[in-house]
Amino acid sequence: MRTRSLVRGFTLLELLVVMTVTGVILALVLPRFVTLRDARSARGAVADVAGGFSLARQVAIAQRSAVALVFDTAAGLVQIRSANGPIRRSNLAQSFGVGFSANRDSAVFDARGLGYGVSNLTVIVRRGNFVDTLTMSRLGRVRW
Repeated sequence: MRTRSLVRGFTLLELLVVMTVTGVILALVLPRFVTLRDARSARGAVADVAGGFSLARQVAIAQRSAVALVFDTAAGLVQIRSANGPIRRSNLAQSFGVGFSANRDSAVFDARGLGYGVSNLTVIVRRGNFVDTLTMSRLGRVRW
């Protein structure tokens, strides 16, 4: 009497079912990952701008001179400048893949660390469907 050896494996039908279920799950989950990536990039860019505000204010107080935070929204750049020359340059468009807009083209801190101007400065950062906003008050307080 012969004994048949059992061949273990998967049938084509089983593989197709598993691949279909995997595809459906990926189709449901993938948009969430894209949104999460956009949110992380926008929040990272806003944190970078907030750090720029803090650095500009600290340098203004330390050097006892005016320091400007300049926004170039077309190129996606944020630059910190003082009378002694440039301090820092951040390319938000390249680093984080975001676009941003601001209601003014610059913010200037005086030697006391107070911001010039009569209104708040608002920076709006966008990537995909995610939008984040940063606001700097005249006193130099940053909220986002």
